[in-house]
This record gives sequence, structure tokens and C-alpha cells, in this order.
Amino acid sequence: MSAVAPQTLKGRRALITGGAGGIGLAAGRSFAARGAHVVVADLDRDGAEAAAAELGGSAWVVDLLDPEAVTDERLAEALDGVDILVNNAGIQRVSAIEEFDPQDFRRIITLMLEVPFLLVRAALPKMYANGFGRIINISSVHGLRASAFKSAYVTAKHGLEGLSKVTALEGGPHGVTSNCVNPGYVRTPLVEKQIADQARVHGIDESEVLAKIMLTESAIKRLVEPEEVASLIAWLASDDAAMVTGASYTMDGGWSAR
Repeated sequence: MSAVAPQTLKGRRALITGGAGGIGLAAGRSFAARGAHVVVADLDRDGAEAAAAELGGSAWVVDLLDPEAVTDERLAEALDGVDILVNNAGIQRVSAIEEFDPQDFRRIITLMLEVPFLLVRAALPKMYANGFGRIINISSVHGLRASAFKSAYVTAKHGLEGLSKVTALEGGPHGVTSNCVNPGYVRTPLVEKQIADQARVHGIDESEVLAKIMLTESAIKRLVEPEEVASLIAWLASDDAAMVTGASYTMDGGWSAR
């Protein structure tokens, strides 16, 4: 029998973007097990509603790339009462810079940098009023290191690191912390979808991508599990992490040690 998680987040309300699968869903399960009400924000209606039902939370079905969905009024409504904000939603495109579609570049920057800014901006006033808040940005080892053929993703994640640090400096006096979580390749659909693109741009077989590309810099030769990332996210959301802010926590099997 598995141990019951301590109710370290009882009474808290957490909103997770991209919460219907992968790291987002794993984080939602970890939060719910610790007593939080979880708002699952996702483009996938069926996935968001199923996740919310599983977690005993609520669903916010939203296309964060739709300007009408991220107005001040709609964000204020969605973030009402939110103590914990997890900026997790992301997309990927693997392509050489000279072949990179500018529209794809803009979409990635918008979803993974501008939208987190808008959500943080909307969440902070009530967090400040309550004297408590946790901003947790799902960055990546690519927020600290670059890889070829990922210009938009690396740019967005590097920008997210800066946003997180500025939020930490401004939020600290008000009881609000802001941190980044920086995993290597995680066993998620987003990573699995990259394998064909990686094989194409590097000119290798798909079966070789994991060993020759994705794990070549890691000392531990396996993918990160979503539940491992979720355990760190849950700790950062807790009172135990009250003095942790402006930090970037790597979970990359030693990649960034090089």
C-alpha cells in the first residue's frame, strides 16, 4: 500500500497550463494528493475534463494562443483565488534556423514566454494581497544550455528564466516565490514527437535518436519520468520552500554539469 501524501497544500488552489498530460498531469496528481484544488488549463477539452474529474479539480479549456482568451478580464477570472501558478504549456519545432518558419517561431515565443508573463501579471495582485504565492515555471535544460535546431524553444526557455528571476525579485517582499524547474528530456508526448524530426535534421535513423542525440550529454542514460519532475514542483509549492526563489533546479541527469 502506498503512503498517503502529507496534506502540505491543503486549502491551496493551483492552476497548471498544459495540465491534461505529461508533466502537467503528473504535477496535478501530486498537488491533489497533497490537498490542493487543481485547475487544469489545456486546449484539449476531453483531456482537461478527464484530468479535472480524476483530480477532483476543475477544467479551464483554453487556447492560450488566442488573444481573446488572454485578455485581462478573462485571465483575472481564471486566476481568481489561485495561490500556485505552474507555467507548463509548451510546443516544439525542430529545424535549422535558415529553414525555420517565422510564424512557428512567433507561436513558440508567444505560448512559452509571453503567455507566462500575462499569467504571472494577472496572478500577482491577489497573491500580493494574500501574502502568499508560488510561481513555478517549467523551463528545461534548454533554459541553461543550447542545442542546435531548436532556436525558438531555446530562446523562449532562456527568456522564461529571466522572467522568473525578475518575478522573484519583485515578489519576494510580498511572500511570492518564483522558480524554474529544468528537466532534461522527459518521457512525454512532446518529446516522443521530436524523434522523427531529430532523425531528419541529423540524418540518422529514428532508433538512434535517443542514444546519439537526446541522452548524449546526460550522465544518467534514461529519460526523466514526469512523476520525478512533479515531486520537485510539489516541494517548490510548499511552505518548506518559502526561502527558495529566483532559482533554477536542474533535473537533467548531469547534462548541465558539463
